[in-house]
Amino acid sequence: MKKEKSEFTAALLGNPNSGKTTLFNSLTGATAYVGNWPGVTVEKRSGEFRFKKGGSAEIVDLPGIYSLSPYSPEEEIARSYIIDSRPDVVIDVVDCTNLERNLYLTTQVLETDVPVVIALNMTDALKKEGKAIDASRLSKVLGARVVAISALKGEGLDELMAAAKEAAKEKRKGSSVLPSSDELKEALSIYSSDESEVSSPLFHSIKALERDELEKKANPHLCEKVEKLVEGSGIDYETWIADERYKFIERECSPCLEGKRESEREKLSFSDKVDRVLTNRWAGIPIFVAILFIVFHIVFSEDFLYLSYTGAIQGTFAEGTMWEGLFYADGAIMSPGVIMANFVNCLTGGLTEVVGNWISDPSLVPLRGFICDGILGGLFAVIGFLPQILFLFFFFSILEDSGYMARVAFIFDRIFRRFGLSGRSLLPMIMGFGCSVPAIMNTRTLNGDKERIKTIRVIPFFSCMAKAPILSAVAGTLSADFGWAASDLVALSVYLLGILVAIISVVLMHLTTQREAVPPFVMELPSYHLPQPRALAIHIYDKAKHFFKKAFTIIFLTTIAIWVLSHFSWDYTYLENNQINVSILSDIGRLIQPLFTPLGFGSQLGTAWGWAFAVTAITGLIAKENVIMTMAYLGAAILQIEEFGGSDAEAVGAVVEAITLSGGVVSSGALFAFIMFNVLTVPCFAAVATARSELPSGKIGPTLLFWLLVSYLGGTAFYLMIDWPWTIAIVVALLAAAFAGAFFYDRRKSASEKERA
Repeated sequence: MKKEKSEFTAALLGNPNSGKTTLFNSLTGATAYVGNWPGVTVEKRSGEFRFKKGGSAEIVDLPGIYSLSPYSPEEEIARSYIIDSRPDVVIDVVDCTNLERNLYLTTQVLETDVPVVIALNMTDALKKEGKAIDASRLSKVLGARVVAISALKGEGLDELMAAAKEAAKEKRKGSSVLPSSDELKEALSIYSSDESEVSSPLFHSIKALERDELEKKANPHLCEKVEKLVEGSGIDYETWIADERYKFIERECSPCLEGKRESEREKLSFSDKVDRVLTNRWAGIPIFVAILFIVFHIVFSEDFLYLSYTGAIQGTFAEGTMWEGLFYADGAIMSPGVIMANFVNCLTGGLTEVVGNWISDPSLVPLRGFICDGILGGLFAVIGFLPQILFLFFFFSILEDSGYMARVAFIFDRIFRRFGLSGRSLLPMIMGFGCSVPAIMNTRTLNGDKERIKTIRVIPFFSCMAKAPILSAVAGTLSADFGWAASDLVALSVYLLGILVAIISVVLMHLTTQREAVPPFVMELPSYHLPQPRALAIHIYDKAKHFFKKAFTIIFLTTIAIWVLSHFSWDYTYLENNQINVSILSDIGRLIQPLFTPLGFGSQLGTAWGWAFAVTAITGLIAKENVIMTMAYLGAAILQIEEFGGSDAEAVGAVVEAITLSGGVVSSGALFAFIMFNVLTVPCFAAVATARSELPSGKIGPTLLFWLLVSYLGGTAFYLMIDWPWTIAIVVALLAAAFAGAFFYDRRKSASEKERA
């Protein structure tokens, strides 16, 4: 079916945290798609809005900005799209609870020749405060249509799009809220003359008065004329124009706000009161850790609720019932995340068995092995932990959409500012908990190359969703077979250690190779609100879509490669599962196995099955999902079954048991080092490609070396400290020496720079 052509294009513009993204999700729903802006890797989101009576409109979500005077790539993109690409209409999203600040951008947009509709968002929040905005009066003041909406509740959206449709049909000339002056009139006449071919001459003439850098590059000849015009006036027009904008907003727009006037005490909103606790200097970080623990307990815990505390349901969850192993085990009910993963594993295991029965002819054993082991076994091992990934992403989306993640950035800004990073860099780091690719792309908002380099290099240490199965599986083995704490506590400790390694790395880079002054950071904390269910559903759908796309491309090809390498010898002889130890894969594993000896999962594991951990670590460099996929495949080969139907932790346990029976020694320190190596090492190929495009020229090589070095040294350190606790003193001493050396290096360089200055 041919896609219907859109009637018009509407660009969503607004301040960060104005509800613009929520409005985009509400308007476009499942039609949204993501790409990149031409020439840059800043995310471009587009979608389609369908009118109830037929017809559609293309919605383009511009980056959140505060001004059309660009200081960041996002502001440049938004300005270029509006002025050069000229959408049919701009929908300016205004947070009506912060009217004066949001309308500053509005006054700039109105100076363009593009039709504008103003969306007064968050009217529901304003109503709770006993206030309202006279939209009709504000419309007359600004000279543009104003529609009151609530993007979160989906109120007023049809009226907004109807107004946008009408505005898109009309031609418009820019208008300014600035007081009339001779200089402004003459600047406008220069840009409106016959020799000028610019669109939106009013906008450009005002930018020329402000001595805007982009304007100088785009129209140098016209800018030069305007500069001569105001030469010798002694007026800083950039400051004067900004001041006049705010004066207009306060004088003309603020009176449109109706309702009770509050005392200083009453001005404290619900968000302000909550922030007194959540952003408290002493309580903020412990609360964040506690929230993470609750999330991990719900997602990963196999001891979610002990049956001794649930006497009323002990009869249902008794030993030997059909529910054992699916809902509960060892006297405890599993967490929702584990239950869903078990359920998916049951379904995929049953499907593999059915396919295997279809191909039961003895002459088709290789084909059955290829399909059941190579294709289905690998893919289903990955799909088996999809529920936990989506659960984790669901909770992180709630934290982000509710406004809490912005507070986390604010809390850690106090710490990171001392280490050479502004709070702005913390936002892409936190995004790294979801996926490293968009997190790395988001570093384009950072001020300088050195801050961008430091941030990109530590983003993988904030464990992404693809690493969750590694944590879940190996942590489950540590808990079940080595007597460690509950697997959710182990997983939480890995996340926290990743953050700690990121801090250490940033400090050392800031004192040595990436020395620079800390850039200023201004961050707006949005009001707390309940996330929109539809927006959450869209987030989860996008994540699942991305996951399946990855599973059926990179991971699909990897599973086939692993099967071929493990079922053929160097002379191309087909091998059964019980012959995997003489396969090409095993020989490759034994070749690289000694490299991991300092990390505990090298030569000390023996040659029979000890190569398994080395192979899985290498396949993880392609995609982190491959680690458990490979481990599950090897677990199936060890147990002589066609497909591993148990949990990921049982797959790891099967490999560990095989190594132990063959005379190798697997220690708890080695398993934890295996986790940390995979968490800290080179991220997936997609993230590496993204980092290459975002880093300055020539920096991808040193960055790859940095990831390998940190993961190798980090894994070695954790292996030694866990298996031989007395080495903790040595590791701490070496780390202190590194800090001392970096500190004195920084002092010497600073003194040298002062002398040259």
